[in-house]
Amino acid sequence: MSEIEFKSTLQMLVPMVVQNICSEYGLSEYDALMALYESKLYSDLEREPTKLWHLSPLALAELWHQEFETGKIVYPEEA
Repeated sequence: MSEIEFKSTLQMLVPMVVQNICSEYGLSEYDALMALYESKLYSDLEREPTKLWHLSPLALAELWHQEFETGKIVYPEEA
């Protein structure tokens, strides 16, 4: 995947993840976006080789919540 394709994928994926965080966990859009950007999950998501962008927005929101609650992330095998 080219750098441009990857950046475009993230630009589409992040708003969907934020929307899931808002609806599932009751955060405002701003708070959800800031919480996502400050997470290790997002740091890992930004790196194309992790292949986390293959996961659904709901799965990524659940991983964010796991990190938020426990401070740890257990990535699925397919990531």
